[in-house]
Amino acid sequence: MTLAPPHAAAFAELARTRSATRSASLLRSTLHARRLLLLKALSVRVHRHRDAVDAAAFQRFAESWQLLERVEGRHPGVVRDVLDYPTTGTWLATALMEPLGPGLDRHLARLDILAVTAALRSGSPLDVTVDAPGGFLSLPGVGRLRARGGGRVRIRAGARIVRIHSEGLTGRAPVVLVLADRRTGALTGWGPGWAGLRVLSGSAARLDDLDPYRVPPGGIGSPARAGSDHAVTDRAAWSACWRSAQDLLARTDPARAAEVRRSVRALVPLVPRGPGSSGATLSVAPGAVLTSLPSGAQDMAETLVHEVHHGKLATLHELVPLYLPGRAAVHRVGWRSDPRPIAGVLHGAYAHLALTDLWRRAATAEGVSTPWRTSAGQQFDRFHDQVDEALAILLESDELTSEGREFVHQMRLHHASLGAAPRAAG
Repeated sequence: MTLAPPHAAAFAELARTRSATRSASLLRSTLHARRLLLLKALSVRVHRHRDAVDAAAFQRFAESWQLLERVEGRHPGVVRDVLDYPTTGTWLATALMEPLGPGLDRHLARLDILAVTAALRSGSPLDVTVDAPGGFLSLPGVGRLRARGGGRVRIRAGARIVRIHSEGLTGRAPVVLVLADRRTGALTGWGPGWAGLRVLSGSAARLDDLDPYRVPPGGIGSPARAGSDHAVTDRAAWSACWRSAQDLLARTDPARAAEVRRSVRALVPLVPRGPGSSGATLSVAPGAVLTSLPSGAQDMAETLVHEVHHGKLATLHELVPLYLPGRAAVHRVGWRSDPRPIAGVLHGAYAHLALTDLWRRAATAEGVSTPWRTSAGQQFDRFHDQVDEALAILLESDELTSEGREFVHQMRLHHASLGAAPRAAG
């Protein structure tokens, strides 16, 4: 699948950290094209090295591929939604990087789960028995079953009702899933060992503390950070923080609040490290915001805006390369103590430009609290010059592509439009 270069207006819109219908559609199309490309690359790798793949794993992979194709023939939107869920990107990247052998064989089993999830969300009749790796059956974007007995489960589904039994157990009530909304493919469930993902209010985002690919194997960052365990996640606190952040964003910048609701598919709790919260975005999984629990609405709002823009830039770079690969030069930026490669400078400048835009609006808004206005003004003053310095580094660099230079030029125009200091409302 090949996409045309972005229209100049959409390109400028993205560079200015705003996102409306045209640019949002471009990002969604680019993400999906990338997922299809990686899925095809995995299939090519599996078939090219068929002799090195376990025979049962290869057979499962082939059958799952066929099931996914059958479901897509009738319900392409559901299959697209499953493939575009953030953890699918992490799985594909992990599987493509895994050396041939038992590790790859285990990762290939994930396609079985993706195909089954798509079938269940589409209301397709199904009667299959699948593995539950590690004793868990994880349906991406839906929930997780703790399997009992032999670690395999039987799934029987009709047009609306799904029953899941742990293999080897008799007399135990099944987990029941119900297709609650045929339009969106939403499933709700209950039963022994079942835990569903919490939907965050006002959006399609999930609080995902269940999916085995919500964080890459080995964690993220250095030292590595792991995803928080479902057993210790305070889901009520996370939901309340999300709601308060959405309310704050809506009162400060309604368009940006809508962008966050539209862009975030998964909010992934991380194990805390230190007294403050810290967020992250995986370039292979845009749409997922990974963070420890923020301290409140302001912290959450800033984290969401910051990480959404990392995801936007990573997606755009897949369509239109903005910088050249393999360069060793590093640069100093105001918001980091360590020198950054040009990609890091661009990502940081873009995310902080979005935040300075948000802070300027907050500092001049009448519908927000005085503490938020005051804090926003201080943050604007702190980062405005730092972003300006980073933009100068980028424009003086020979590491950007011509498209990258134009993108940064548009960023600088937007930065200049924000002024040197916000004028307080009132």
